[in-house]
Amino acid sequence: MKVYQANILFTSSSTHFDVYERGYIAVDGCGIIQGVYHTLPEDFAYDQLVDFGDKLLIPAMNDMHVHAPQLGNMGIAMDMQLLPWLNTYIFPEETKFADEAYAETIYHSFVSELWRHGTMRAAVFATVHTPATHILARAFNEAGMGALIGLVGMDRHTPATLCNTPAEWVAGMQTLIESLASMPLVKPIITPRFIPSCTPEMLRCMGEMAKQTLLPVQSHLSENQQEIAWVHELEPEATCYGDAYYRYGLFGQTPTLMAHCCYTEGEELHLMREQNVCAVHCPTSNCNLASGIAPIRKFLQTGVQVVLGSDIAGGHHLSMFRVMQYAVQMSKLQYVSSNSQYPFLTLSEVFYMATKAGGAFFGRVGSFEPGYAFDALVIDDHGLSPHHLIASSPIERLERFVYLGDDRHIQHRFCQGQEITQP
Repeated sequence: MKVYQANILFTSSSTHFDVYERGYIAVDGCGIIQGVYHTLPEDFAYDQLVDFGDKLLIPAMNDMHVHAPQLGNMGIAMDMQLLPWLNTYIFPEETKFADEAYAETIYHSFVSELWRHGTMRAAVFATVHTPATHILARAFNEAGMGALIGLVGMDRHTPATLCNTPAEWVAGMQTLIESLASMPLVKPIITPRFIPSCTPEMLRCMGEMAKQTLLPVQSHLSENQQEIAWVHELEPEATCYGDAYYRYGLFGQTPTLMAHCCYTEGEELHLMREQNVCAVHCPTSNCNLASGIAPIRKFLQTGVQVVLGSDIAGGHHLSMFRVMQYAVQMSKLQYVSSNSQYPFLTLSEVFYMATKAGGAFFGRVGSFEPGYAFDALVIDDHGLSPHHLIASSPIERLERFVYLGDDRHIQHRFCQGQEITQP
């Protein structure tokens, strides 16, 4: 049993922070938290005490919507909207992943960049290329980090070099499932690109596999108004974008992540709640691609679970702390534009989305409650404020780090109890 001492903060609930100033957290040999204490019990048995002094100890980040092959596109073409951006920049880049050597270079860099920013687990889109997707899975496994890895399916309205047939996708997924069975922290996820890029046959195959394997699903939903109109043309019998997925067994029949949801309302919103579909809020991407402002407070009030995603390369940064900033800021714009109808998000709410809410897709991950995996970051925030002039509480220090800090302040990173050094 190891015991770590520090200023411990986490969110067992979205409404508040749990704070243990100079507290203790006990972790067993399997990387599972046994307890958090203000004072260690007198008869507490442990093998090692690791004292992080006055530093902050927080749960590690979970990025619940990110495109690994788009690493090289970050910060480029931020003056375009979704569909032309995909055709001009993203699809040509993803085509390169037919080259396994190229995939090795980019995917190992991608995992290293996640590590650098304190993200220990992620729900990841790969490409249509099966060998490259295996490379991505191995990169996570070798690093000791967790992931849901998606072999993308798309067979229409994309370049011929970036299409796979339903049969090819099924065969690729079967090999991925077999390969990942030996990787304890890396698992497959069914990944239709989005409705416009998937024929009914592809969607039926994916829904059937979800039904047979009970694997989770990830895709995009109601991101862009032009995209939504296109979906209505392609799936005229569907009552809304979400229903188009639902009809194929891809909308809550198994655990489901739907990214963006900028224009989700009415029937679609209620279908999300009924099917327990999780909305992945990607505020940096929604801003950069002029997609819109997702009505996150309305989702929460309706009972829809919300998590956060960086969505590179629509998003311009892999740091989930940056994503938290944008989530709060965009909620304030919506607060103003709605005449104060929807209260803006708080720090504890966005922190909860990036930790416990997102971590739930990986099991008991994202909190420091007993029984949870010890995924953690040690933050040395020295120098972010004149400490000799301003005596800050642990929550104020965390807030300052979220807004002013960066990867240089992350001193240690843990996943499932193991300290992870740079991949």
